[in-house]
Amino acid sequence: MRKKNLKLIAKTAEDLKVISAHLQDAIVSISDIANLKKNRILLIQLNRFMWEDVEKGVFRKNRRTRTILKFDHVTKVTSKNIDFNKKDQFLDFLAIESNEMVDKTSEMNLIFSGGSIIKVITEVIEVTLDDQGDPWETKSKPKHNLYSD
Repeated sequence: MRKKNLKLIAKTAEDLKVISAHLQDAIVSISDIANLKKNRILLIQLNRFMWEDVEKGVFRKNRRTRTILKFDHVTKVTSKNIDFNKKDQFLDFLAIESNEMVDKTSEMNLIFSGGSIIKVITEVIEVTLDDQGDPWETKSKPKHNLYSD
């Protein structure tokens, strides 16, 4: 039986937290980021680690799936510590942070390991996460080192 693909729609900062949690530890290639300025859309294809499967039981296999992250109503995209000319470079996704600006636009920061950030400014929050195709098994499960002061 084929599993249904996950599709999430965010229209609020709280909704974005759900998408962010599902994208934790996703991997994205620089070549899979497209800023469609005329259409005011930012598209990112990621290989998402399926944390929801791991949480269902200790005997589940680790899996990844391709997913599309789409930002609508985009007015500006900037980045920090990312060289878009290095198409073979990969980014490890950590989180999405969002802020409402004084002019009521939304600023969303896509935070990646190594201090890399993509900042997306939109008129309103309208973000979708849409899994594509069948998942595949992966040997490794992302691990996080916790540091205490």
